Amino acid sequence: MTTETDTPQAAGSCCSSTGSCGEAAADAQAGGVTTVYEVKGMTCGHCEGAVSEEISGIEGVTSVKAEAATGRVTVASAAALTDEAVRAAVDEAGYELVGRA
Repeated sequence: MTTETDTPQAAGSCCSSTGSCGEAAADAQAGGVTTVYEVKGMTCGHCEGAVSEEISGIEGVTSVKAEAATGRVTVASAAALTDEAVRAAVDEAGYELVGRA
């Protein structure tokens, strides 16, 4: 089970030249940054939604995909985020940021 939040994007293909699809691929083509974090304590869709919602509130974030089964959160952003900003958002959601995966 995963939860993904996206901001609207321009029409066109989102697939990268390597065949991967999704917002992260589109952001990488546009010069964005994709970072994967490990978050401790997510167990269900509600957890994924809470973490995604808080991280989505960070300025510059274009998409968030949280996966409770793996504890991983993939964040696409216009520019690199500080670990402190991501940690604060995850803390606000009630979970623990372990670090970058």
